[in-house]
Amino acid sequence: MEYIKEQRNELWRKVLRESMKNKERVAIPRVKMPELDAAYRSRSYDEVNRGLSPEQAVREAKRCLDCPDPSCMSGCPVGVNIPKFIKNIERNEILEAAGTLKETSALPAVCGRVCPQEKQCESLCIHLKMKSEPVAIGYLERFAADYEREKGSVSVPRLAAGNGIKIAVVGSGPAGLSFAGDMAKYGYDVTVFEALHEIGGVLKYGIPEFRLPNPIVDVEIDILRKMGVQFVTNCIVGKTISYEDLHEQGFKGIFVASGAGLPNFMNIPGENLSGVLSSNEYLTRINLMGAHREETETPVFFGKNVAVVGGGNTAMDSVRTARRLGAEKAMIVYRRSEEEMPARLEEVKHAKEEGIIFLTLHNPIEYTGDERGRVKQMVLQKMQLGEPDASGRRRPVEIPGAIETIDVDLVVVAIGVSPNPLIPSTFSGLNVSKWGTVIVNQDSLQTDLPDVYAGGDIVRGGATVILAMGDGRKAAAAMHKQLFV
Repeated sequence: MEYIKEQRNELWRKVLRESMKNKERVAIPRVKMPELDAAYRSRSYDEVNRGLSPEQAVREAKRCLDCPDPSCMSGCPVGVNIPKFIKNIERNEILEAAGTLKETSALPAVCGRVCPQEKQCESLCIHLKMKSEPVAIGYLERFAADYEREKGSVSVPRLAAGNGIKIAVVGSGPAGLSFAGDMAKYGYDVTVFEALHEIGGVLKYGIPEFRLPNPIVDVEIDILRKMGVQFVTNCIVGKTISYEDLHEQGFKGIFVASGAGLPNFMNIPGENLSGVLSSNEYLTRINLMGAHREETETPVFFGKNVAVVGGGNTAMDSVRTARRLGAEKAMIVYRRSEEEMPARLEEVKHAKEEGIIFLTLHNPIEYTGDERGRVKQMVLQKMQLGEPDASGRRRPVEIPGAIETIDVDLVVVAIGVSPNPLIPSTFSGLNVSKWGTVIVNQDSLQTDLPDVYAGGDIVRGGATVILAMGDGRKAAAAMHKQLFV
């Protein structure tokens, strides 16, 4: 049956290739994502990007040249068959396109929203060689996944016959969910252990709903449940349950995907003042605990003059959240220039449209407080760019004597995270790097403990959702191979 289906797909793709010349396809302008008005959305938690209409999606799909050797696929960490799902959209077989996505991706609706496609699959699109904008692969991925959900036709991927082998997953973020999905497809009995009360990891606590609504994440998690994956919440592996306990319960393999939830700080004077907190705490309290709601038992101070230190996506999420919570002046403070910012261009664009102030080439060197011990000012060192450093970006260098002081009543520090040391300290024999990341075999993601594999931020020290998902897929394939040698 599958063979016949694939033959039919190939025939359709041939017909589509011949239906329009490449020159005509390249001439079609790239679709623009519909967005909420900036003035409205800056005070709303409604999702900013509204998604494509079927007409927009089909038109954009026609831009895909269906290359014989699709370079875009080499830029996808989870190996999505990009031309195949796009050509299904072009012929208006949207549900089939969604099914193609789920062959390799456990979270297509999520990836379509938060993946940096512009740096991955889209950056390798052949359109760029033709001086044309790349095909909007991310927009089309989101469209197909959303269409399936909105039609109430959410399908479950094909599963192999159950083999009765129990596998444990530590953490329910993107790496853990991706791993769990693939292992379920292989026929394993998979249980995911999550320390928090909600499933989703960083997808729930780290990314605001104006970028990634929680119901979208919940639908994708529910598909995993239908695939037989079990979830245990409020369970801290290494504390609530030990490595030895997992063995005693019959788990034959463990995938550690506990992320990197330990915030980094700058260790400058005044950092212990009230009102200076990490982006991890700020976003978790708001996104997961509803700290911004009136009825909450764990309120968070909103702030009128809010400064967020950092230039990545988490910094953009934090400052745009502050704006939505009523900040009159919401600022990004970043020691390099805007060109060096690691945040997605779309996030920077949205932030500027929403009134965010960018203080680039500024670096905090001290916080001062009031008589109650609450932060009231931030002392900034002005910077200039020197020679490139190890990251390839130009190194920020102090401008002697160039100091500026600004008023703040809330500071959110978003300069990166480190892995929580709990798992390495309780899994005896697990080796870690000097940065606290778990050391793995790069080909298999197997640790020095033969039954333990690891991936995502606990190995990378902080990365994108899609790279974490790629780790989950790689580890699942390697563990499956090991267990069936």
